[in-house]
Amino acid sequence: MSFPSAPAGPVARLSALLEGRSRLAIITHYNPDGDAVGSSLGLAHVLRANGFAVDVVVPNAPAAFLNWLPGAADVLVFDRDREKATEALTNAGVVLCLDFNRQDRVGKAEEVLRSVPVKVLIDHHQDPEDFAAVAFSDTSACATCQMVYDIVCAMGLAHLIGPEAATCLYTGLVTDSGSFRFPSTKPHTMRVAADLMERGVNIEIVHGAIMDDNSEHRLRLLGFTLSERMTVLPELGTAILQLSQEDLKRFNFAPGDTEGFVNYGLSIRGIRLAAFFMERPDVVKVSLRSKGDLPVDQFTREHFNGGGHRNAAGGQSGEGLKGTLQRFMELLPRFINDHPA
Repeated sequence: MSFPSAPAGPVARLSALLEGRSRLAIITHYNPDGDAVGSSLGLAHVLRANGFAVDVVVPNAPAAFLNWLPGAADVLVFDRDREKATEALTNAGVVLCLDFNRQDRVGKAEEVLRSVPVKVLIDHHQDPEDFAAVAFSDTSACATCQMVYDIVCAMGLAHLIGPEAATCLYTGLVTDSGSFRFPSTKPHTMRVAADLMERGVNIEIVHGAIMDDNSEHRLRLLGFTLSERMTVLPELGTAILQLSQEDLKRFNFAPGDTEGFVNYGLSIRGIRLAAFFMERPDVVKVSLRSKGDLPVDQFTREHFNGGGHRNAAGGQSGEGLKGTLQRFMELLPRFINDHPA
């Protein structure tokens, strides 16, 4: 099998960088999703099997549906235990930065991360910052988990991908590829998934944990969002979903409850852009999904302090829910017209 996401030069530099180090740390982005947690834990399992002491740090707690992943109970949450998380990052010989392309993506851990002298980047988002001693950046990869798999194999460590590591990496493949249906899913992605299955992944357990572990509150929130908080603009091929803080409180919102809501808008016949706005105490979170050549990463980068991928991007706004929606509506027609289907 070939490893297109693991160029020989960076692999050799990474191997040399790790040589002689005993303690490593891995950190991922704020609001860590399946790819962030899966890639971090998957790589940690492999590195520990290779003799390293490895701490995994997340800026804030992941959604509850990821708590079952092997090793999740040992993850250090910066917002919850800043002292231990800071110690893990500052005492590590190398900090591996997974699934984010800018240091400000780690929330309140940013200051500590910037002070770390030796960092490695493994990421698939566009326009990465130049902050790492060794950088793996591949925007064609469907998930950072796929990149981790390729790098591990290229380093000659494939034999260390056991059932636990394989389960973590497979989870990230599933979540970031939309269960292998997004355009970023390539034949190589399926070969990686097949190999991970052969290494011990129970796909029934993985898919069940991701798709079939809803709380009653989440399902009621989803129904409310689709029936009461969705606007469809057929003339612009756009569906808009929104939730206020009051809405979230009404349905006992927990982190992760709105995961995937934006995709329902994109599933409507004739819709090529779905936008989801969620009001939080300090900011409004913006999530965009698109079809074809509609570059939502460019849109969020220019207008909502965000970024991501061509067909899946996010950002934020400090203008409140009403102001954010108003600005989006002012920008939308030109954006659609500039990128005809």
